[in-house]
Amino acid sequence: MAKTDKTMLSDAALDEMFAAGRAVAPAPSEALMARILTDADATRAARATTGPARAGRPREPFLGRVLSGLGGWPALAGMVTATVAGAWIGFASPDALNALAGGVLLPAAGDAVFYELEDILPTDGGLSALFEEG
Repeated sequence: MAKTDKTMLSDAALDEMFAAGRAVAPAPSEALMARILTDADATRAARATTGPARAGRPREPFLGRVLSGLGGWPALAGMVTATVAGAWIGFASPDALNALAGGVLLPAAGDAVFYELEDILPTDGGLSALFEEG
């Protein structure tokens, strides 16, 4: 099934069809016009008794729009929690973090011991296979 007709009209045939369409302007019936005018009068009377209509709902404040764009209060609470946790980890004493990691992250204050990456992240073959020459 094709979406277009295979028989195309010539430009002259299209001009004739459009000219015929412009020649006869459709006019609504008298009954339709009477119903439209009755509805318009009823609407005008209803507006006159209720007072002026508001121009729409009030605008939401800027902070409310930003908050809804982020996902609302639950999303904002998650972002605040992540920010506080990041600030705590950044300002916390590295010794406390090193103790939580079992002493692997930082060497002791007087020792000059450095760990290889394989000591921190052990794998089956180790990472030395990636650094081998040849």
